[in-house]
Amino acid sequence: MKKAYKTEILLTNKQAEKVRKTIGVCRYVYNLYLATNKEHYEKEKKFITGYDFSKWLNNVYTKEKDQWIKEVSSKAVKQSIMNGEKAFKWFFKGLSKFPKFKKKKNQDVKAYFPKNNQTDWTVERHRIKIPTIGWVRLKEFGYIPSNAVVKSGTVSQKAGRYYVSVLCEFEERVSQINTSDGIGADLGIKEFAVCSNHVTFKNINKTFSVKKVEKKLKREQRSLSRKYENLKNGGEKTATDKRANINKNILRIQKLHARLAHIREEYIRYAVSTLAKAKPMFITIEDLHVTGMMKNKHLSDSVRKQKFYRFKEWLTMKCEQYGIELRVVNRFYPSSKICSSCGTKKVDLKLSDRIFKCDHCDLELDRDFNASLNLKYAKEYTIITSR
Repeated sequence: MKKAYKTEILLTNKQAEKVRKTIGVCRYVYNLYLATNKEHYEKEKKFITGYDFSKWLNNVYTKEKDQWIKEVSSKAVKQSIMNGEKAFKWFFKGLSKFPKFKKKKNQDVKAYFPKNNQTDWTVERHRIKIPTIGWVRLKEFGYIPSNAVVKSGTVSQKAGRYYVSVLCEFEERVSQINTSDGIGADLGIKEFAVCSNHVTFKNINKTFSVKKVEKKLKREQRSLSRKYENLKNGGEKTATDKRANINKNILRIQKLHARLAHIREEYIRYAVSTLAKAKPMFITIEDLHVTGMMKNKHLSDSVRKQKFYRFKEWLTMKCEQYGIELRVVNRFYPSSKICSSCGTKKVDLKLSDRIFKCDHCDLELDRDFNASLNLKYAKEYTIITSR
């Protein structure tokens, strides 16, 4: 089976400079391909393929100007062109919007390092050999299995840190399922997930640690806004110093955003791993309409922070790995309004009613726990992963 691993790496100054240079060139070539293709399509009504653009870049463009493009790996540059071609093809097929130019401050560019010989992408417990860079120390020892065969890899930069992402192929044993019972998981905002096996995952965004980071982020964002205003009103003598302070402030904001993303991502992995290690026969979740939930201005920010799509994506992967059947119930299934004991539907249930009280059998349960039981015993569902 194939599995991707991403972890932080520790680079020397020389290695970091080479990675930054490669990422910068890849970003520049990607934007150049978009701009050239857009201009050519408006005139000729034709689409330039990545192969034709690569030939023009090597034989014509770099001979006249921007010769520094050839100072980095040619295969990394070609891969960025292929990524641009893929973005255009998706746009013409209606699968995505028109490709956007990559900004330097967003740091959404990854440098592709191909496997040139057999010793490239060799993995050891504490280090990995990246093509054209050499041996690089891993910050997390033993995370990438040393017995895996690496097919491809990329290096990226975010908030002053460097990460390596590799696609490995290896044989992994699937753990045996010992229980015959299933689990229903009701996702929400008050609590991240309430499960039918009496396990509740709290909302990590309400904890003190997250709120402290968010408070610091707001303070840094206000400081950055004031710096931009001072730069507009200041003189030419202090413009360089102010710009340097702005770049420092941007880096601090990027680090805070990265910290919040890591906290939420780690909590999602913890919740999914806990569900998978319970070894149920199946797990049932609801197909939430996240786009519709985001339209509510009072709940949009809370829904965004919960990262429901990432939870479903990670849960699907774990269920495939452990051989668990993942069931998804239709989004219009009234799991919160149905009594889990007698099946009576309570139409007048409000969002503020946190305790479900059945008018027929006098059952009183927590609203979310009642919904998780209904998801567990749901008869109509779609199977995403099978045993």
